Amino acid sequence: MSDRRQAAYVTLCANEAFIPGVRCLARSLAATGTVYPLICMVPTPLLSQATMCLGSERLELRAVEPLPLSEAFVMRHANTAIELAKPMTLGDKPQFHERLLNFLKLRAWEFCEFKKIVFLDADTVVVRNIDALFHYPSFSAAPNLYAKLVDFHRINSGVFVCAPSSRIFRRMLAALDAPDAFWARTDQTFLETFFGEGGHPPLGLPHFFNTLQYVWFNLPDIWNWPDIHVIHYQFEKPWDEASFRVSPRSSIRRRLLAPLVDIWHAIDDWGQIPNGMLVDNRAYLRGMVNDLQSLKTLESSPARDR
Repeated sequence: MSDRRQAAYVTLCANEAFIPGVRCLARSLAATGTVYPLICMVPTPLLSQATMCLGSERLELRAVEPLPLSEAFVMRHANTAIELAKPMTLGDKPQFHERLLNFLKLRAWEFCEFKKIVFLDADTVVVRNIDALFHYPSFSAAPNLYAKLVDFHRINSGVFVCAPSSRIFRRMLAALDAPDAFWARTDQTFLETFFGEGGHPPLGLPHFFNTLQYVWFNLPDIWNWPDIHVIHYQFEKPWDEASFRVSPRSSIRRRLLAPLVDIWHAIDDWGQIPNGMLVDNRAYLRGMVNDLQSLKTLESSPARDR
């Protein structure tokens, strides 16, 4: 997009636990030389704390109000309700991840002063310039590729391209809180359904614009550093060691993902990735055979998360 005033990156700081993620995302965008601004949506009660913690970063904070959702909808999409109805079996979300708040990212469609927006979850970091994303059509997302190649059949909403529109936003709200509507993976399932056509998800982005961290050890041949532009820490969070103590599986993943956790901290601490930190994952994983086998054993017992 030639006019830099007509496009922006947008993220969401759903609660105070995501403030470190927003900070690192902002630093990663700055380090990769973007020419576009970053806007961070913040629930209104969190604005003062976010301003205190993020005021010196290269971003703009915007307070957003809760979506007008019915009480029944809110109850169906509470963490406990979703886990009972559709438990996650191949990943562990931290305790602070309030899934209902994921829907707040739909407010990005209200930013009508921009013709194009690239949304980035607060648990992503940019390792290579991604300004080219503004040339992709709306709505576009990357596949939810993290366990097996079959995951190409659905989107991951951690990175997407959209064109703001108040008309589309109103349509989204009506479809979102339809009677008995249940979106098992919250905004992700909703966006896939809303923008999908004929049962085909709106997969317009290559996976390397939203490279999920589990690809590192689940699909190591696909992890190619020269291609990767965005790393998405979609389950355990690198700034929160407690998220790696949620289960025996998450403890193993901490060891497997150590080089990626180190990269996040390097960007957050120094605003760059020092030479030598882009470790070859296949060489690294050859020394982690026992952990890989233990993780496979633990993941083979529950039913697959679909």
